[in-house]
Amino acid sequence: MNWDDETTAETEPRLVGGAADGEDQAVEAALRPKSLAEFVGQERVREQLDLVLKAALARGATADHVLLSGAPGLGKTTLSMIIAAEMNAPIRITSGPAIQHAGDLAAILSSLQEGEVLFLDEIHRMSRPAEEMLYMAMEDFRVDVIVGKGPGATAIPLELPPFTLVGATTRAGLLPPPLRDRFGFTAHMEFYEPVELERVIHRSAQLLDLDIEAEGAAEIAGRSRGTPRIANRLLRRVRDYAQVKADGLITREVAAAALGVYEVDSRGLDRLDRAVLQALLKLFGGGPVGLSTLAVAVGEERETVEEVAEPFLVREGLLARTPRGRVATPAAWAHLGLVPPQQGTSGQQGLFGA
Repeated sequence: MNWDDETTAETEPRLVGGAADGEDQAVEAALRPKSLAEFVGQERVREQLDLVLKAALARGATADHVLLSGAPGLGKTTLSMIIAAEMNAPIRITSGPAIQHAGDLAAILSSLQEGEVLFLDEIHRMSRPAEEMLYMAMEDFRVDVIVGKGPGATAIPLELPPFTLVGATTRAGLLPPPLRDRFGFTAHMEFYEPVELERVIHRSAQLLDLDIEAEGAAEIAGRSRGTPRIANRLLRRVRDYAQVKADGLITREVAAAALGVYEVDSRGLDRLDRAVLQALLKLFGGGPVGLSTLAVAVGEERETVEEVAEPFLVREGLLARTPRGRVATPAAWAHLGLVPPQQGTSGQQGLFGA
C-alpha cells in the first residue's frame, strides 16, 4: 500500500519494476492507507511527519513544505495523500514534466485554495523558468505574472493563499540547492525490510479477500526487492496462480511455484537481471567488462542495462562498478551456482590481477 507514480528507463513492463502501470494505479487507489497510523514501514519518517503535521494543526497554520525522496514504489504519493488527509485539506496532483512553462505553474498556483496541498511528482524534471517562479511562491506565497513582451513587459504581483507543497523525487541530487532549501521538512524513504513487506502483503490480502499463510507472505516478501509496489504486484500474480491451480490458498509452495512461472527467483531477480549476470560470469569470467560490451552480450540497450538492471544488482551486492568495468562479486557466482575461475588462469578473470 505504499506506492507512488514514477517513470523509469524501463523499455518494457517488468514484474519487478518500480514504475506503476495502469493496473497498478487502479489497484493502488483501493489499497492505499488513509492515515499515518495505517501506513506500514518508514518508522522514522512517519514519526517526524506526525510531529510536523500535529504542530501545524495546533497552530492553526498550514504545514511546512515537504520533500520526499526515494526509489519508485516506496510510498511518496501515498504519503502526500495522507498529509492532505491529516490536515483536512484538499490535494492537487501534478508532475514536473507537465509543467513546461512558468505560466503552467502560475495557473495552478493561482487556483489553489487556502491550506490546499499541492503534490508535485518528479519535481526534479520541472522546467527552469517554472522552478524559479516556485521559489517565490514557496517562500512569500506570491508570484509575478509577466504581461506583455519586450521593453513594454510588466510584472504583476499575484498574492497566493498559504499552501503546502509536497515534492517527490527519485533523484534528490538533481534539485538545485535554492529549491531544496525552501522545504521545511525533507525525508528520504528507505527500502523495506522483509518483515515490513509481510505486513504490507497481509494487509493487501485482507483487502483483496485472499487466503494467505504466513509462509506464503514471507516467500513473496523475500522476492519483492524491498518495495511495497512490487510486493503487491507479485501478490496479484500469485493470486492468479492460486485461483487456477491451488484452490485459492496461497502457501509458501504455491507462491514459489507461481513466481517461478513468472521468472522471479528467490532474491527477486528476473530474466533481465539473470541475463546480465550470466553474460558477465560465463562470457567474461566475472569481468571487468565495459558496459557497452555487456549490453551487446545481453542484447539490450546500454541505458537499459545501466538504469534498469544494474541498480538492484549493485544494491544486492551481486555486481560492482569499477573504473575498469563491471565486475561480478562472489555472491553472484554463488547465486547462479557457478564456480569462479582461479586467479591467473586464462580468460577475463585474469584481468583482476594479483
